[in-house]
Amino acid sequence: MAVKSKQAKGSSSKTKAKPKFSKETYVKWYKDMLLIRKFEEKTGQLYIQQKFGGFCHLYIGQEAIVAGTASACQKDDKHMTAYRDHGHPIALGTDPRVLMAELYGRSTGCSKGKGGSMHFFDKEKNFMGGHGIVGAQIAMGAGVAFAEQYNGTKNVAFVSMGDGAVRQGALHETFNMSMMWKLPVVFIIENNNYAMGTSVERTTNVTDLSKIGLSYEMPSKVVNGMLPESVHDAIEEAASRARKGNGPTLLDIRTYRYKGHSMSDPQKYRSKEEVTEWIEQDPILHVLNVIKENKWLNDSEITEIDNWVKNEVKESVEFAENSPYPEAKELYEDVYTQEDYPYIKEN
Repeated sequence: MAVKSKQAKGSSSKTKAKPKFSKETYVKWYKDMLLIRKFEEKTGQLYIQQKFGGFCHLYIGQEAIVAGTASACQKDDKHMTAYRDHGHPIALGTDPRVLMAELYGRSTGCSKGKGGSMHFFDKEKNFMGGHGIVGAQIAMGAGVAFAEQYNGTKNVAFVSMGDGAVRQGALHETFNMSMMWKLPVVFIIENNNYAMGTSVERTTNVTDLSKIGLSYEMPSKVVNGMLPESVHDAIEEAASRARKGNGPTLLDIRTYRYKGHSMSDPQKYRSKEEVTEWIEQDPILHVLNVIKENKWLNDSEITEIDNWVKNEVKESVEFAENSPYPEAKELYEDVYTQEDYPYIKEN
């Protein structure tokens, strides 16, 4: 049975008022979101071609969340998410070449080829990883926030999760502790309405997930996740609160994934009409329309960006396919030490 989509108000790509944000911001959003989209589309093609295996969860449709978060955060803020993690490091500036190499399981990958799709990581960009255990990053994110508080920084931890992960008991323990200690953390629900194939409406009678924070008196709000402007504003407000020592915020950011939960998802739980309804709110098209309406870029300049994105994706594939596989000794690196396991002999 199809579930009616939670279409957000004010998501039309038509823009009448003067944009609040600058040309530079909109152009960066367009470049970042388009790169994420094309990277993910190529990833899907390569997966079907069996260029690499394992689980694979695409971020197509949800790009405005990471674009708006990246533009609103500060350089030393920390970020972590679940296993749908390809878009986050790209928005933070990670080279897509090392991400593609990770998908291929090559030694040049961001996790040395040992993490795969669900475990991207980039210390230099403060991306604290994608995490495969549902909801595990919620508590870990609060731990990262505690470290920032303990060290006396003004950095904020941004912790993303899916709408299915909010059913984990660790969330409630974490929320309670975060509010008690006023930790500098922003909890982001990337609410695409489906936990795998189960809609929010079938898992709870409280479909406004922002209300989960109310019992802890945690400031909470619903955000239109198809508009990077709305995401940026909400993230900036929440981060400001955290930096002032006033504690965490919960954001129920409403978005939609245009593809299945993973590459093996037949998507029989939703209608084509529902998907089409959300595609009409495409965040990339929205940003492109704003750019065109304000005559910030002409057609040739837009084509130049499009070609740059295509080339970045092309080169990322070439880089991955020309990179070596990890050596056998890597099985014991970053996991065990020779001192702990003296019976393991190095070749």
